[in-house]
Amino acid sequence: MFRPDNLHPAAIAAREPKRPALTLGDTTWTYGDLETAANRLAHGLRRAGVKPGDGIAVLLGNQLEIFAAFWAAMRSGCYYTPISTHLQGEEIAWILQSARPKLLLTSQDFLDRLTPIADSLPAISLRVDTAPSPAPWQALEAFTAGQPDTFPEDASEGAALLFSSGTTGRPKGVINARPGAVPGTIGELARRRMALHEIDEKVTYLSTAPLYHSAPLRYTEMVLRKGGHCVIMERFDATKALELIERHRVTHSQWVPTMFVRLLRLPEALRQGHDLASHRYAVHAAAPCPPEVKRAMLAWWGPIIHEYYSATEANGQTVIGPEEWLAHPGSVGRPLLGEVRIRDEAGRDLPAGETGLVYLGGGARFEYLDDAEKTAAAYAADGLSTLGDIGYLDADGYLYLTDRRDFTIISGGVNIYPREVEDILLAHPRVADAAVFGLPDPEFGERVHAVVEPVAAAAHDPGLAGELRDFCRQRLAHLKCPRDFEFRAHLPRLPTGKLAKGSLRLEVMAALAASHGESGGGTFQPASLQ
Repeated sequence: MFRPDNLHPAAIAAREPKRPALTLGDTTWTYGDLETAANRLAHGLRRAGVKPGDGIAVLLGNQLEIFAAFWAAMRSGCYYTPISTHLQGEEIAWILQSARPKLLLTSQDFLDRLTPIADSLPAISLRVDTAPSPAPWQALEAFTAGQPDTFPEDASEGAALLFSSGTTGRPKGVINARPGAVPGTIGELARRRMALHEIDEKVTYLSTAPLYHSAPLRYTEMVLRKGGHCVIMERFDATKALELIERHRVTHSQWVPTMFVRLLRLPEALRQGHDLASHRYAVHAAAPCPPEVKRAMLAWWGPIIHEYYSATEANGQTVIGPEEWLAHPGSVGRPLLGEVRIRDEAGRDLPAGETGLVYLGGGARFEYLDDAEKTAAAYAADGLSTLGDIGYLDADGYLYLTDRRDFTIISGGVNIYPREVEDILLAHPRVADAAVFGLPDPEFGERVHAVVEPVAAAAHDPGLAGELRDFCRQRLAHLKCPRDFEFRAHLPRLPTGKLAKGSLRLEVMAALAASHGESGGGTFQPASLQ
């Protein structure tokens, strides 16, 4: 039934059903509990006509039912699509219409966003709570009641169908594996990560981030495939994270740089008041980490901080350990598998030290859902692929990222695509033109900044910024909305009509530097760590 190495939590449950698998707050699921919940949902899917190759979607905050749904998909040969809890109704509808799942699992918390898009909802729409509600909603408990708790006889691995924004700003589905493999089948990249970070049955992993993100989803998956214990935070809190590391004797954890900043800003007595001796691997990714922040974390936690560079596409990965990073500060490492090349826009390889597009190889062969053109544009003739990131290699082959093509903003580890925000602003009747880009932020890495050309009648309205902020928040996840608004009589456009955003951003940064007496380069100030 399984591959010989049994990399599936069902195999762990068969051997040790009472072994702890998941803890959230005061609730712990054993592997037996996880197996029962996943099997009953898998049989419920089968009974409802959900076939291998179909998909299920989940819109939930961090709660244990997410794992029932994920592992039900991973034995039903289904695609699994998590949806960000920050998205608003129209954004959720776009994902549902693109992924075409047969089932959506959500909770009472999100019904106000889903009711207006009822026509987009799958026929099977489940809630984890049991309160009565109108069709099409059913309670998860009722849906799985009476279903067998045995592993499906014809089980097969599922696959994640995750969403990342495309060039138009609309979310794009990323497929990097197909359902249907023998249970326990995983990719070579995951195998190498398990070996590199010593993931085994002795691991206790602290998951600090929302489980709709690729990184925490994948890391919990690896730990559960090996028989480890995952401690899940409902939401991130710096003090609580330290308490959990001490209480559960956490060995592994995953972070984004914003979390490091918040940890470092805790009072010294609180920082030093916890026993963190069990902690062996603190892994971070998702956004640039200011060197001063990383040095401060290494000074506090010791040489346990490991970094990697990857993406939802999983087309490759670089990794760097603490000692390597101290020798190559600012680098995101060397390839874990395959190779990394730097190329110019014509596809020619560039030598060490020269900046260009980052191409990776050795990972998954991915594709963008229903977008063959975008998929083809990502690949070179030799099979290497690029996601549009800009960087260079040093003489030792270590990769350094310097920018992102198309002005993608990474704020708190989340990708934000300016075009999507600009389109919303341009839909407002009092906006004539708009430019959105990222500015350096000491806590989040980058913050969203909007420069707006108002229509003449609104040019001197002091309430316009608040009006536009509310307008955006009604239509977009709040983290995508501009934190700052700046108004100008005209925005710089080239004769072709293209917005000269690069020069505009540099101008804004220079003005900020002049007004605050800073470099404007986003350098993290050590004093802010106190």
